[in-house]
Amino acid sequence: MSDQPLVLREVESPLARVIINRPDKLNALNAEVIGQLAESLSALGRDDTVRVIVLTGAGDKAFVAGADIAEMAALTPEQAREFARRGQRIGTLIDELDKPVIAAIGGFALGGGCELAMMCHLRVASPTAKFGQPEVGLGLIPGFGGTQRLARLVGEGRALQMILGGQMIDAATALDWGLIDLVAQESTALEAAEALAGRLARQGPVALAACLRAVRRGLQMPLDAALEYEAALFGGIFATEDMKEGTAAFLAKRKPVFRGC
Repeated sequence: MSDQPLVLREVESPLARVIINRPDKLNALNAEVIGQLAESLSALGRDDTVRVIVLTGAGDKAFVAGADIAEMAALTPEQAREFARRGQRIGTLIDELDKPVIAAIGGFALGGGCELAMMCHLRVASPTAKFGQPEVGLGLIPGFGGTQRLARLVGEGRALQMILGGQMIDAATALDWGLIDLVAQESTALEAAEALAGRLARQGPVALAACLRAVRRGLQMPLDAALEYEAALFGGIFATEDMKEGTAAFLAKRKPVFRGC
């Protein structure tokens, strides 16, 4: 175990920052990092003062340059399967959070780093960021959801270009393909992500949570079932204090004060 935290957690309510802290290893993901990342995200999910989470990597060279190859090379097939499952569970954890998670991507987001970015609800990148799934060059395949999330975001053909060819793409291409949502042209990726987080944090937190559930879970359903799910969430919102405050503030021409209930 490392003496220093490999994942830093900083809270400046209503925002929180999660920083993968292995800059000397380009923030590569190993078992210890994955465990600390899960712990940090779970803790912030329980913190009612936090409304939006920004996930980034330490240093200016990489968001996350991949998984830790030295650690992976020693795994047995069964250990590798469990390692993949542990990485995939970070995505499940983010999916189950009722608050937005924004990836702030500077430098390389490769392999497990690209997969981690795709797990987040929104992705903001610097103009110099690079994205890729280069696992085939190591005789591997993506194992943290890359074969599934990438195709859902950019389409099968473009996903296969990246996965089969180990192709790396720049931020402009990633934006064009739909892999990321914003390129920070006049600030760092972290600054742009935190500006976006600030805008989201001013919205009704109950409504944000319902929107996340409607979109993320609805995408896994047939359309008819997803529409019924949306209607149920819409109806449920009308029992909340936030809905009453939001509509009252609009009619009174004042800013709402949301309490998250």
